[in-house]
Amino acid sequence: MTQDIWLNLPVKDLAKSAAFFTEIGFTRNPGPGNSEHSASFTIGDKKVVLMLFVQEMFSGFTSNGLCDTSKGTEVLFSLGATSREQVNDMAHRVTLAGGTIFAEPKESNGFMYGCGFCDPDGHRWNMLFMDLSKIPK
Repeated sequence: MTQDIWLNLPVKDLAKSAAFFTEIGFTRNPGPGNSEHSASFTIGDKKVVLMLFVQEMFSGFTSNGLCDTSKGTEVLFSLGATSREQVNDMAHRVTLAGGTIFAEPKESNGFMYGCGFCDPDGHRWNMLFMDLSKIPK
């Protein structure tokens, strides 16, 4: 089985996208994943790697066209939160960093609390806190 996972995303403006992910709390990785065409980040305690690539480079190694994120969703990345406050904080950070909230923080199904947002390139993310003590038995 594999040991790691990398999320690879195409971006229009590498500097803008790198600043966004830094501002919402992702950790910039030092080293070889960073160039004029790419940026590397770590997400969370499990240290999932997020790689940003300028669109031309991304489509070159995928041998496929890019999704128009203004018209469709190619994927939804979900981030686990430790509290409702962490969800609210992420929504605030995203707004300040120039992202778009598409689902305001709210409760769902009696045990989940989350929000949904788009990064500057329209990729969709959500942050979700699950109160396991409230899950129906």
